[in-house]
Amino acid sequence: MAKRVFFSFHYKDVVEFRANVVRNHWMTKPNREICGYYDASIWESARKQGDIALKRLINGGLDQTTNTCVLIGSQTYERPWVRYELLKSFKKGNNIFGVHINSIKGKNQKTKIKGANPLEYVGVTFSDSGKTATLWERVDGDWVEYENIDGSASYRVDVAKKYHGNGYNLGNFYNIYDWIADNGYNNLAQYAFRGRAKIPLVLG
Repeated sequence: MAKRVFFSFHYKDVVEFRANVVRNHWMTKPNREICGYYDASIWESARKQGDIALKRLINGGLDQTTNTCVLIGSQTYERPWVRYELLKSFKKGNNIFGVHINSIKGKNQKTKIKGANPLEYVGVTFSDSGKTATLWERVDGDWVEYENIDGSASYRVDVAKKYHGNGYNLGNFYNIYDWIADNGYNNLAQYAFRGRAKIPLVLG
């Protein structure tokens, strides 16, 4: 059975073509399935219905996926729904990996400098007992609890002792690649199918 990948991205990168390069590459690979909403009409319809509809759309896309790939452009790290998708993926237990796409030529045939890593703007803390995880996001330089998933920033876990009482941005747990420098066309599939080696928590 094919494993499914959810793509998280900023829509501007779809308009500028870069996100589609990665997405279309994935569709050409054997036994690969993707999720993520590149159909603007579906996304806009959900937006008009409000946040609940958007969450349902994203949650449905993440359902039965094992991997989340965030496509990193210039403003990806700022996008609220990208943050939701990353933290929801983390809580769900998906393997997460990032791909810098600004090295891909856009419609204007130009590249851009790398964007900030969005995984460094969302994070998790673990209680002293290691039995509770709390999700966070970075806003204007400060870390604030993220309560947009299931109505609470905290949930039950069971983590190794070395994580007790500590906090991390998610960039500590997952790998980031560059589509051009790391030869993404030929190499990225292996990273998505390595599983959960870098995830430190066992869900309780």
